[in-house]
Amino acid sequence: MDDFYVSHSRFSDPGAQSSWLDATPGDLAALREAASQLVFHYWGAGDITEHGFPAARRDEITLRYAADMWARLRELDPAPPGGPRPPLHRIVGCCRDFTLLFVSMARHHGIPARARVGFASYLMPGWYLDHVVAEVRTGDGWRLVEPQLSPGFRDPVDDVEFDLLDVPRDRFLTGPAAWTAARSGELDPARLVVSPDLDVPFLRDLPYAWHNLVLDLASLNKHEMLQWDTWGALDDSVVLAPATLARADELARLMAGADVEQLRAAFEDGDVRVPPVVRTVTPPGRLLAEVVLR
Repeated sequence: MDDFYVSHSRFSDPGAQSSWLDATPGDLAALREAASQLVFHYWGAGDITEHGFPAARRDEITLRYAADMWARLRELDPAPPGGPRPPLHRIVGCCRDFTLLFVSMARHHGIPARARVGFASYLMPGWYLDHVVAEVRTGDGWRLVEPQLSPGFRDPVDDVEFDLLDVPRDRFLTGPAAWTAARSGELDPARLVVSPDLDVPFLRDLPYAWHNLVLDLASLNKHEMLQWDTWGALDDSVVLAPATLARADELARLMAGADVEQLRAAFEDGDVRVPPVVRTVTPPGRLLAEVVLR
């Protein structure tokens, strides 16, 4: 299992920037803090132009591969990751990008790491927001690592600081955990959203839980996709068909306890397997486009 998650995916591979990452710190705490300095969230602090970014830099959110992200970061600031970076020296992106860069550095240093797609309760009280974090393998098993937030972050729900290197699993629900909780009635599925004020029906509730379940399966198979990618069984359906509900139930059960070989076997099915060409709608609301993967 560890060997699979130590080796790079086509998305996490730093490529020509690999030697640049040799100077990055090798321990988890330092890597996590380094990752938190690499990305400026494309909407989390309001319009990026209010922070000095040219509007054209919004296109950085389409960067899909760590090699391209590292190259852009090096262009913006040649100092290796690990020290403070002014906001304008960071790439414009989102939680997925913080996580992919953390996973890229971790794998570079021989640490088993993978991205997990799900929902976090610690970003906005009362809601589970669409989010991506990392999961690393340590001596006592897998633990969730939050690469985006700054040290000292306190959960706004209860004003309690929690360990960003070991995020409580009731505060971040992975794809299968969120789906299972929503289906069982333990969690109101209406609380699962991209953003509470984003009035797009398929970006909330069970349709989006299904979306993140499939993206999480892809991540467990080292396909660290963009949050706005769709393929196979994923579309903009507002009401899920009974067959889709049953399929999601099946996948959630498998993902909750499967080993790597089972996860890889499940990912071979055509409805969830990432094909050579995916559909993507880059926010905010750009037209659907087809992207040929490398």
